Amino acid sequence: MKKWIVTALAIVTASAQTLPNLAPFPNASGAAATFNINNAPISLTGAFFQSLGTNGRSCESCHRAAQGWAISSDEVRSRFDATNGLDPIFRTNDGSNCDHNIDTTSLGGRRQAYSLLISRGLIRVALAPPANAEFTVANVQNQYGCNETTTLSMYRRPLPSTNLRFLSTVMWDGRESTTATGTMPITFATNPSDLIQDLRHQAVDATTGHAQGTGLTQAQIDSIVNFEMSLMTAQISDRVAGPLSGNGATGGPVRLGALAQSFFVGINDPLGQNPNNIAFTPLIFDLFNAWAGLAPPPGPGGPGGPGGPPPGGPGVNPNDPIAARAAIARGQAVFNTKQFNITRVAGLNDDLNQPNIRGTCGTCHDSLNVGNHSVSAPLNIGVADVNGQIDTRFLPVITLRRNSDGVTARTTDPGRAMITGKWSDIGRFKGPILRALAARAPYFHNGSAQSIEDVVNFYNRRFNIRLSQQERRDLAAFLNAL
Repeated sequence: MKKWIVTALAIVTASAQTLPNLAPFPNASGAAATFNINNAPISLTGAFFQSLGTNGRSCESCHRAAQGWAISSDEVRSRFDATNGLDPIFRTNDGSNCDHNIDTTSLGGRRQAYSLLISRGLIRVALAPPANAEFTVANVQNQYGCNETTTLSMYRRPLPSTNLRFLSTVMWDGRESTTATGTMPITFATNPSDLIQDLRHQAVDATTGHAQGTGLTQAQIDSIVNFEMSLMTAQISDRVAGPLSGNGATGGPVRLGALAQSFFVGINDPLGQNPNNIAFTPLIFDLFNAWAGLAPPPGPGGPGGPGGPPPGGPGVNPNDPIAARAAIARGQAVFNTKQFNITRVAGLNDDLNQPNIRGTCGTCHDSLNVGNHSVSAPLNIGVADVNGQIDTRFLPVITLRRNSDGVTARTTDPGRAMITGKWSDIGRFKGPILRALAARAPYFHNGSAQSIEDVVNFYNRRFNIRLSQQERRDLAAFLNAL
């Protein structure tokens, strides 16, 4: 068991009733913390923490304070080892790779049955294509046994139940913000009532589905949603740089709370959907402006440069907080200013009829100091591709056939298309909020990136950004500090 997981568990169990506001939860990069906007201890006794179904699960089973109110594969693995795979998260309705022809009577059988949850933090999502879908499921090759074509088994990461006021859509595929499912698209004119309604709907769906319950009372729904809306979470300290809100920086979760961080739907949309007609700025993050220039990066021939010793070699102190702060600030600058060509992104290039768009990370991660998209904009960047730029061999291969002309497409997850039925929506997913990333590895909707470094390398390859080795390290340091 990882040292920081042990420490995090100790923080939670120290008080059975409340969690201290801003209690630090250690992780590999430092520590994350949650700010209660009510400026009070965080109660651990409400409906969010209660078993409201029939299988022993609560919301907290998949939304853990120590993991940024999501889960990490390390923590799930620790839970499996501590309980021999009997913790409530390990249930066959959606925690196992498949729900038939599996053995959960033995420890070895459970380890195999729940291997994707243990190794990637993935929950199985079973959905049937809409009745009016523009496609037919032609074939499913699922190595775990769920080869049905009428109901598809897909594997996705639980999203954090914190920082929710910044959402422009609920769920990876937006199914809790879609009129087809009886929920509301989130818009500037209807927010935040639309968000609240969607979260209420999601709470009921999660209880009936994940917890195998029969429903919730209105008081229970309100308790869950009010609790979730009170939470703001971010990395609060870096293991080398120290406090992320010190020395002029404004990292950490406090700025996110009490409306200190401005947000409204469309606040910085790059396609002109800002309702106040304010132009887009690529300077998405300003948290670490004060740390810029504190120390120069290693140059050519120096530590980390061509022909020089590796970082941490002679003359370099790997525990130098000033150098670590400077690296985080440089990574922020890479995120904000490094330009590259955005190509072959469904939902962007095709919708705009622009094969090449010159942009930055902020073109798709435009919400200021948050990093998700400020309007609903599901995109296909290739994370669900078969034989793409990231390893998805642990996922099934689903072949879809377009009804109009017989054209086929192969994917590991149809994404938004399973909600809308549109061929053009295959593989499209929303971008998540980027705060508290270090607490909840692995990454992307399917857990295909085991580390932040894997995420950076994926984008570098996918868009041919040509980041230098130093830029990749700095960008990873910045993302881990969010």
